[in-house]
Amino acid sequence: MKLANPLYYPLPVLVGAVVLVVGVRVLRLPSWVVLPAAIGVATAGAALRKGQEPERLDLDDPQLERSLQQVRQQAVTVAEKSQGLREEAGRLLTGPEQLELLSAVQFACDRAEELPAKIDSLARRMRGGGSLLSVDNLQRQRREAEQQARATSGVARQQWLQLEGVLSRNIRLAREGADARQAQVVSLRSLILEAAGVLQKLQNQLRTVDLSDRRQTSAVRALSAEFANVQKNLDLLIAADQAA
Repeated sequence: MKLANPLYYPLPVLVGAVVLVVGVRVLRLPSWVVLPAAIGVATAGAALRKGQEPERLDLDDPQLERSLQQVRQQAVTVAEKSQGLREEAGRLLTGPEQLELLSAVQFACDRAEELPAKIDSLARRMRGGGSLLSVDNLQRQRREAEQQARATSGVARQQWLQLEGVLSRNIRLAREGADARQAQVVSLRSLILEAAGVLQKLQNQLRTVDLSDRRQTSAVRALSAEFANVQKNLDLLIAADQAA
């Protein structure tokens, strides 16, 4: 639990004052007994309230910080959802012939649970202002997205093309001298929402298909592969500045 100054949190201070008044005037306890208890209640309440607050990222742009906080909360939600999916898959996929499918689902869950830490890493690199993304790095990432789009088909190709468009927009912003960090955060939000949607579809498929029929479970495998592609896009966007 984080320590906090109760004076910054009026509600815990009010609760502590009520404890003091009730203890001294109603219960007629000695003040030397009630006062430490009231201070303890106020301090604990302030620590609880502080723990409920999102961790400050200390960015130079308040709007950017709010946006990134929202993205991080979305990442936390996806990570929490993946934990439930992991448990459900463990209950449903118990046969020897289902181990491959279980492994595919668990892999998707592993990647989802890494998202909050990756957003935190990005936030640390964003401190200090300026354009996070260099044109050279963005162009390198766009070339990789173009190569992946040519080498794939179907949903995967659409996802790579989508990322290519995102990178092209960020290149334009960087060339214009704009802060490309906000554009990157918007792109991350879109990809994380897409990841959440794929996980939901994956859970729905686990609940509805005949898990003993390999042909039907192929849809679950396809969704796991789709999530892997979304994750690649996220990794590419998050790590776009690491080669700088």
